[in-house]
Amino acid sequence: MIHKLRSLACAAGLLLPLSVIWAADDNPAASAAAPASEIEQLKQMLADQQRQINELRSELAKEKTPVVASAATPTVPASAAASNDGASAHPSIGEVASTRPIIPSGSALTTRIANAAFGPVAAPIPQAPPPAKPTPAAANPCEAVPDGPAPAFIRLGSTCLVPIGFMDLTAFWRDKNAGSSMGSNFGSVPYNNTANGNLSEFHFSEQNARIGFRFDGDWKGTHFIGYNEFDFNGTSGSTALAVSNGAIVPRLRLYWVDARKGKVEFLAGQSWSMLVPNRNGLSALPGDLFFTQVIDINYMAGLTWTRQPGMRILYHPNKTVTLGFSAEQADQYIGGSAGGSPITLPTNLSTLSGTQLDAAANIGAGFNYLSQPTVTPDFIAKVAFDFPRVHFEVGGIESNFKTTNVALPFNKHYTTKGAGLLFGFNVAVTKNVRLISSNFLSDGEGRYLFGQAPDIIVRSDGSLSAVHADSTLDGIEARVKPSLLLYAYYGGIYIGRNVTIDTNGNKIGYGYAGSPNSMNRAINEVSFGFNQTIWASPRYGAVNAMGQYEWLSRNPWYVATGSPKGTHDNTIYFNLRYTLPGGMPNF
Repeated sequence: MIHKLRSLACAAGLLLPLSVIWAADDNPAASAAAPASEIEQLKQMLADQQRQINELRSELAKEKTPVVASAATPTVPASAAASNDGASAHPSIGEVASTRPIIPSGSALTTRIANAAFGPVAAPIPQAPPPAKPTPAAANPCEAVPDGPAPAFIRLGSTCLVPIGFMDLTAFWRDKNAGSSMGSNFGSVPYNNTANGNLSEFHFSEQNARIGFRFDGDWKGTHFIGYNEFDFNGTSGSTALAVSNGAIVPRLRLYWVDARKGKVEFLAGQSWSMLVPNRNGLSALPGDLFFTQVIDINYMAGLTWTRQPGMRILYHPNKTVTLGFSAEQADQYIGGSAGGSPITLPTNLSTLSGTQLDAAANIGAGFNYLSQPTVTPDFIAKVAFDFPRVHFEVGGIESNFKTTNVALPFNKHYTTKGAGLLFGFNVAVTKNVRLISSNFLSDGEGRYLFGQAPDIIVRSDGSLSAVHADSTLDGIEARVKPSLLLYAYYGGIYIGRNVTIDTNGNKIGYGYAGSPNSMNRAINEVSFGFNQTIWASPRYGAVNAMGQYEWLSRNPWYVATGSPKGTHDNTIYFNLRYTLPGGMPNF
């Protein structure tokens, strides 16, 4: 508009004197006789046109003033500002891919790290933002058109998709050759009077890398989440992993869907067991669980955990209390996994191993966990209380075991029950320091201690008896800088003796006199380490450097004359990790 007015004014200013000249040229006599009054009138008209041009220029200058101001302080829509702030829009980049919430959020830290590494970034030329489209009343952010920079998630239909995972490389050294790959087999540390007890090991491993995705959406007020996650700790059939090719194999870790409407929530699929300690509520998301900050992929001795299929229902009566009940995959476990020792079966019932009872030694010999019968799922009930600085939880589990006689008399069945009690807390003693404790008392629930203890033994008549197993895991986590986390933990496991007499008079079961020195009475671990965030952004991902020291010991129930009373090893981990970018909007 301004340009048009100015053009018209200029044209008028030129045409008026030209019209007078043309009139004089057409009539020279009239030109000569033109009175002085007309010349004065012409001058006055020119002056008026100049005044109008000046006024138009003044109006143009006024319109330019807001444009200059916006270049100095551009106006950004509220939603765009939120999406630029990792703390407000995407607070949980560290909650993906079963990594602990270790990546500090907040745009200030991101800017500091980026400026320190690359220097200040030049401010972009401000562009007028597109008009924001209204969000529906249901407030599904996955249906809203972003009115700012591209969000840290992908829209797929009316859902949000975030790729999750990280890529890393871990170097680890042990002063004993445990032969357990990157993860510690807590129950099988070599003794000093063995060859492996006098050898050390150093390896690189990429097996802890994760990849997966998470879907979020809102359908008629129901918020749903689909979560999938793989790592590369699958069993490889290759015999030349270290010779020519590290042919690691993907392995399914998590695969579940969760739906919540109002106070009720339902989850189904393979998830972390509800017996895993929580940091917040009873959520199954990795960032809301407590499985420590350690690099060891088998975490800590004393941690109650497993990942298995099941279903759970949660009730949220208010923001403080969460009640949960789950039915999860059962297993009639008699030891032999993760370095734990299997029980000794009665001579005439040795065929129960692998057919009716799960001994890890049978895996790969035509048996798997689906080969063994189960009476019922494992039932877990749990309640969590969340206050501003305190999380407290208590839970219980029941398992049911059953075998049947394969000889005369037929149809003779044997049953027993397992039960356990879990209680723990997570307390912020200061803004940056947390104390954590998780404790477990059980009979017949040893497999939830990462398989270090068997669930049951079998008596010579075929009847079953639960094995007692307790654990504790205690620690401290401190954020000494916005980008540096320190931690220290103690974990302990106690496995009870359960002995019976075979038909031939020999002692059998677990922990009897003369039993193998792999039947552990106690396992203890001390670990401490750091997690340094080098750079982090919900839009570009994060780079972390991590280190861990681990001291692990075990003591058997029976020590033969002249044999070591126990053993221990030392492990050092160092890890470099790049975490994929992404974050869900607030629902």
